[in-house]
Amino acid sequence: MTEILKQIKPIILAVDDTPANIDVVKGVLSHNYVVQAAVNGKMALKIIERKRPDLILLDIMMPEMDGYEVCQTIKGNPDTAEIPVIFLTAKAEVADETKGLAVGAVDYITKPISPPILIERVKTHLALKIARDQLKNQNEELEERVLIRTQQMEELQDVAMVAMGSLAEARDPETGNHIRRTQHYIKILALHLSDHPRFRDFLTPQNITSLYKSAPLHDIGKVGVPDHILLKPGKLTVEEFTEMKKHAAFGRDAILAAEHTMSRADNFLIFAKEIAYYHHEKWDGGGYPEGLKGDDIPISARLMAIADVYDALISRRVYKPPFPHEKALAIIQEGRGSHFDPDMVDAFMEISEKFFEVAQKFADSEEDLQAKAGLT
Repeated sequence: MTEILKQIKPIILAVDDTPANIDVVKGVLSHNYVVQAAVNGKMALKIIERKRPDLILLDIMMPEMDGYEVCQTIKGNPDTAEIPVIFLTAKAEVADETKGLAVGAVDYITKPISPPILIERVKTHLALKIARDQLKNQNEELEERVLIRTQQMEELQDVAMVAMGSLAEARDPETGNHIRRTQHYIKILALHLSDHPRFRDFLTPQNITSLYKSAPLHDIGKVGVPDHILLKPGKLTVEEFTEMKKHAAFGRDAILAAEHTMSRADNFLIFAKEIAYYHHEKWDGGGYPEGLKGDDIPISARLMAIADVYDALISRRVYKPPFPHEKALAIIQEGRGSHFDPDMVDAFMEISEKFFEVAQKFADSEEDLQAKAGLT
């Protein structure tokens, strides 16, 4: 039991080349603390490396390695820098005390030792160390909780975006995993373009993450399109196509309404709004809803244009069977500079196999998987 009690006592390391001084320290402190001893600086550092004490009483005038050097070594090591060091020395000049505090000591006591002063100083600095350790632990725990909560909120945000996107896709049972595929396509293409001179300033890691999160909302406006138009197996009439095109504005307005409930604009909603409204624009100005041309079309929407068209081409729709991957590539290449940003098409062609891997991973059925590969 005595050994157990000793273990829970704070450990004081007394460092002094005079054994009599160490005996005095032990006589004053050993009732309340475990007092270890070192007769020189090198021995002290070896003891500290093996088992860190709670506080160090350090003489200055020692051979080979003086107390100042020992203290600097302790404070220069991140593993031991938090251990409080009190100089206990016969050097009583103000300059000596100033230097001692400058190298990192928390206190400076001159010899001959006054037992009441030594007891109170040690007690005070151990209490301060315990308070600092508790505060540090509380801060670390708080940071961990904030990190966990942030991760939970991000996961909830991701789930909400996919769920909202799925609501629109549920109107059309043949779109299946379309939102998952396009979400991955846009991330792959954005990463590949992130060092391109035209796009590097925009395609930062943070913005790419926001693009990935916002992509599922690109067709959220389809919830406002009547079923007889959305699910029509044949070609739409001019009037029906006019109604279909309204889904871009429906989507933008829905996201805009959500944005207005927030205290500040968030990139993922800004990009979601751009993608929903502009991803049917064409590079040559022949798209909708505003007929924007070239760089006037937001980068987010230009990325989605390629992702969305590629997936539409390789997917089964009420009005067409799925096209093979190679045919989809040819069609997109044909749209370079007319439908699509030419640099984005070039990048897409360089990494088209990664798109195909995503298409295979999230295929809607085995039949569609074979069709994408050109096996049927």
